[in-house]
Amino acid sequence: MWTSIRVVRVASLLALGALAPLGWASQAAAQAEPKQPTSPGAGAKLMTPQDLEALPRRAPDRRIAYGNSREQYGELRVPAGAGPHPIAIIIHGGCFKAAYATADYAAPIGDALKDEGIASWNIEYRRLGDPGGGWPGTYRDVGRAVDHLRTLAKPYHLDLSRVVVVGHSAGGHLAMWAAGRSRVPKQSALYTANPLPIRGAVDLAGPLDLSAHIAEYEGLCRDSVITSLMGGTPATRPERYAQASPIKLLPFGLPQVLVLGTYEDFVPMPLMRAYANTARKAGDSVRVVHVRGAGHFEIASTRSYAWPPVMRAIRALLDGRLPPVEPDSR
Repeated sequence: MWTSIRVVRVASLLALGALAPLGWASQAAAQAEPKQPTSPGAGAKLMTPQDLEALPRRAPDRRIAYGNSREQYGELRVPAGAGPHPIAIIIHGGCFKAAYATADYAAPIGDALKDEGIASWNIEYRRLGDPGGGWPGTYRDVGRAVDHLRTLAKPYHLDLSRVVVVGHSAGGHLAMWAAGRSRVPKQSALYTANPLPIRGAVDLAGPLDLSAHIAEYEGLCRDSVITSLMGGTPATRPERYAQASPIKLLPFGLPQVLVLGTYEDFVPMPLMRAYANTARKAGDSVRVVHVRGAGHFEIASTRSYAWPPVMRAIRALLDGRLPPVEPDSR
């Protein structure tokens, strides 16, 4: 019953998996009227980007550059104690667009992890609209930021044998790509020798097959964000879609958790399950967590009923295993 409901929800389009910065309203007003994704029905209210932006957050322990561009930095949060600390890499979303979001909206996730004894590296990266954003710069930034943990490990007592990556919406796509990038072919512009090993990955409603997700993703963003990111369509740039789509890089050789609410439109459940089935056939371990009653933003909120299963997934993956099967989360 839950997965069949398709009615309209306000405000989610302007932040595909993410918040915009404080100037979001004025920036959005200059753009096309957003198309609106679905809502749960009469009397119910799903979280909006503004709700996510309003969550309390603390300043990071360090803001550290991993490159020379303004957007090439990460926020490091490290729990108390001698360590070595397990660490989660956090990747924010926002339609792959610079105008929609920054790493700040994911800061509450870093705070929650720190409170649980887990360090976090909340990365910023160049996106569409930034000089050097799109192909291949967006992906190169993510890879470079992940590998920069090798530089940070000793001074901040990080345990590089226990690294997971967590991303929301567009950031979920990039998190899964980071988990599988060791399989990018050598001739690719995205190739990096000896990428930092990842122990597990959490995708919070991020696209896993760029070719298959174009209709929903670009429809709700009301912009050609995937084809702009790739510099063309699957027909004109098939090699880029193959090198960037997580489903094309399988198997990763590590456990993966895919989290989706029942009121999610950006990544329809059939496409998520298609990825999970393909990954399992390739030999990977995958758990799909379907959070009953949640929309696109609840699953990224540390104050939401959707957060505990995400936290359990992160803890399990740090130990190199899948979390237990989740009952209905609400």
